[in-house]
Amino acid sequence: MDVTQAPAADPTAFILAQTVVATPPLVPEIKLHLATEITPIWEATEATLTQMNLPPPYWAFAWAGGQALTRFLIDHPDWVQGKRVLDFAAGSGLSGIGAAKAGAALIQAAEIDDFAIAAIALNARINNVAIDLVREDLIGVEPRWDVVLAGDVCYERPMAERVIAWFRALAGRGVAILMGDPGRAYLPQSGLLELARYQVPTSLELEDRTQRETIVWRLMP
Repeated sequence: MDVTQAPAADPTAFILAQTVVATPPLVPEIKLHLATEITPIWEATEATLTQMNLPPPYWAFAWAGGQALTRFLIDHPDWVQGKRVLDFAAGSGLSGIGAAKAGAALIQAAEIDDFAIAAIALNARINNVAIDLVREDLIGVEPRWDVVLAGDVCYERPMAERVIAWFRALAGRGVAILMGDPGRAYLPQSGLLELARYQVPTSLELEDRTQRETIVWRLMP
């Protein structure tokens, strides 16, 4: 795709120009605006990095952790049915959309990237679900959800340490913390209850193999 098609200042136009509507392999029930290749969209975001401080386009891919977590929610709707749910560091909004399809009463999707927020809005629209968008770093806030969803949040030490400490505090207050993780380096080594295990097809452009075993965990206090 031509990286000059969309004005850099318009996240929605950028996303529409740089992605196609596709379905993640493990959750074909859901449609997302996804990048077909990693290099063009990465170059497109890098081209605007200096002027907009634009983060990498993590929102343009259906990561293994998010796919596994979403598959689990659709297959086991009791975890979110009728409940208040947060999709934390939501990326494309995949897990929040899955929670909506599973019957959650309220879904909030939190991101700190304007482009991710725009992507979640577009993805919610094409799946005909309602998601409340939250552009805020929520780490440390008081619990206002019954369930918190997190896919692939343990790939960097500083973020993982902040997130897990907050998650454990929330779990101690009765919030169910559900995490999808394909073996990232900074996943906690204790206090995890395995709920399900999936083989998720992946791209060699994003991962070091064509399939990753991915586990859905409940994080305990």
